[in-house]
Amino acid sequence: MPRFFNTAGPCLAENHYMIEPGRRLSQVRGLIDKGVYFVIHAPRQTGKTTLLRNLSRELTREGLYAAVTVSLESFTEASVEKMMPQILANLENAAGYQLPAGMEPPAYQPFTANPAIALKEYLTSWSEGLSLPLVVFFDEIDALPGPVLISILRQLRDGYTSRPAPFPHSAALVGMRDVRDYKVDVRNETKSLGTASPFNIKDESLVLRDFTREETLELLEQHTAETGQRFEDDAAEEVFTLSGGQPWLVNALAAQLTTRYDALVPDRSVRVKKGNVRDAKEILIERRDTHLDSLVDKLREERVKKVIEQILIGGISVDPTYDGDFSYTRDLGLVAVEGGVRKIANPIYGEIIPRVLTHQVQTSIPDEPAWFVAKDGTLNIEKLIDGFLEFWRENGEVLLRGMTYQEAAPHLVFMAYLQRIVNSGGQINREFAIGTKRADLVVHYGGKKDVIELKLWAGKKTEERGFEQVAAYAKRLGRDTGYLIIFDPKSKTPWEDRGEVEEMEQDGVKVVVVRA
Repeated sequence: MPRFFNTAGPCLAENHYMIEPGRRLSQVRGLIDKGVYFVIHAPRQTGKTTLLRNLSRELTREGLYAAVTVSLESFTEASVEKMMPQILANLENAAGYQLPAGMEPPAYQPFTANPAIALKEYLTSWSEGLSLPLVVFFDEIDALPGPVLISILRQLRDGYTSRPAPFPHSAALVGMRDVRDYKVDVRNETKSLGTASPFNIKDESLVLRDFTREETLELLEQHTAETGQRFEDDAAEEVFTLSGGQPWLVNALAAQLTTRYDALVPDRSVRVKKGNVRDAKEILIERRDTHLDSLVDKLREERVKKVIEQILIGGISVDPTYDGDFSYTRDLGLVAVEGGVRKIANPIYGEIIPRVLTHQVQTSIPDEPAWFVAKDGTLNIEKLIDGFLEFWRENGEVLLRGMTYQEAAPHLVFMAYLQRIVNSGGQINREFAIGTKRADLVVHYGGKKDVIELKLWAGKKTEERGFEQVAAYAKRLGRDTGYLIIFDPKSKTPWEDRGEVEEMEQDGVKVVVVRA
């Protein structure tokens, strides 16, 4: 069977195109050889389970360790008494499947009498009976309910500190977050384990990074080597640019292009072009597979909202909890830090987040896209802005009251309107970043690019900086016109009178200023 780009579950080298996961976390082997306990964390579907399973097989095959990966994802009840026997049974089953004869653990039933020490006693007995050091990877450990999580962490710590008595030589806790950020319910409040964590023995906390540009191109080249189908250079670059190297997105784009049942370019004699990649991106966004849907669901969380909202408007938060909230949102994979700038993690997430947040608004807009398309097939941006202002005067007040992302609501309403029109045959590139005080939009339609910048009014300097930023951006794109839309949520101007439009000139560029 030919290999394919995988988007469902761990990758297997015999079935899937894949980048050897150990390359993205090369320091793991050294930690295991040292006999330490450590943490691996990364967002969902970045290759954690693929890494663990491949590493387990490799360590055991070498004959130096007995290594096993056990998933804790399914244990959702908060009762230690109920869950601990099931966890031991799961560990026994995983070891029986992954390890050769003679390395299997003892039967788990005799160890279940006291759940508070069951795991420690079980691992002790198993280690004592092995001729090789035992290595255990606990996958999805942060999915456990608080009491069960704390019990496991305490038992691992007790066993670790009792060495050289028999106990696993090395162990890793693997999940989306660092152990210090695990949340547990204490007296009905969600608390971080923090520095007093019952697992304060960890030697390192490692993050599984995304693919580099070179690794993304290498993955695509595997398909070319096996099928002869080439990705044009700019198409391969576009896969990396849009995905930011996020492994699931890279595979999802490539699969939609070449190996899915509904692939856009199924003919192996036809090269994949840059336009095909952009079409694949639109399909992913519209289809909203489980990976994207799970991220979208997080947008409702207050901690995530506080972070995403500031990025959407280019604001700076003074909330004392912001750094912790940002770390949490970054662990979910939604945001990143690049060159010291905090931003949405990649362009696909940057596209889907505002679309999801404005879907209800977008579907309520009656204006037809054809009204704004000029005879030459380009978009008449000034006519589009007039249409938006009419919509804004009639509906803005109600929409601002009803939207969850209150501070970013003006930006989101405009983006909803713009998306409704551009959907007919163009695309929008969005640039959001903390501290810029703006959101930049580049509209591609009919072969023309237009720059639109959105700002929240924060005094006279808002316009001055806006003129400079729009003019500079327009000149970079070879345009002689740019658009600056300034929203003032605190304006006392009656809604029916809002929407003053003025043309200014800045560095040889006409800047159309809209005060909404």
